[in-house]
Amino acid sequence: MSEEMEKSFESDEVLSDSTASADNEAAAETQSTDTNENAHWYVVHTYSGYEKKVKDNLESAIINRHLENQIFEVRIPLQDVVEVKNGVRKNVQRKMFPGYVLVNMDMNDETWYVVRNTRGVTGFVGPGSKPVPLTDAEIKPLGIKTDTVSVDFGVGDEIAVVAGVWKDTAGVVQRMDFGKQTATINVDLFGRETPVEISFAEVRRIDS
Repeated sequence: MSEEMEKSFESDEVLSDSTASADNEAAAETQSTDTNENAHWYVVHTYSGYEKKVKDNLESAIINRHLENQIFEVRIPLQDVVEVKNGVRKNVQRKMFPGYVLVNMDMNDETWYVVRNTRGVTGFVGPGSKPVPLTDAEIKPLGIKTDTVSVDFGVGDEIAVVAGVWKDTAGVVQRMDFGKQTATINVDLFGRETPVEISFAEVRRIDS
């Protein structure tokens, strides 16, 4: 990937340790199994929140223009996220790369024109907006599945413990450990403040 492409991804915090959901597991294989040897994956930048509209509009254009043999797939990479809110855990899917979609295509004047002029598309990712295909090494991580955690509180927020040993205790978050999925608060133990770790699932934020 070129330096400009790397900067584009980094600026949107799209190069995270989080990786694709099951919906993306075939991404690395598709390029090698396409019958058209000129097909590659390209990154397309969209207006914020237009990813789904771009995907739908582009897929309609492919059918209307009979480009099924030149534009093979439009993909919005997703990741599985464990979201904890008010002590309730919920599995949700979020976009890995907000503001981007991936297109597997045979790049030529016609396909470039169709993608570039799809409503909501601002351009291809590449030097000077010149499309540069992703390498196999860049595509491969999209097929690795890992879970991340999202909570509605952070360091400095006051939380209440709603379950477990420290139920009915409240405190200010001193530290967050997303690996262990715990928040550290100070509690009064034997007359002195002592830091304790509480599971994300056992706390809820106290709204001021």
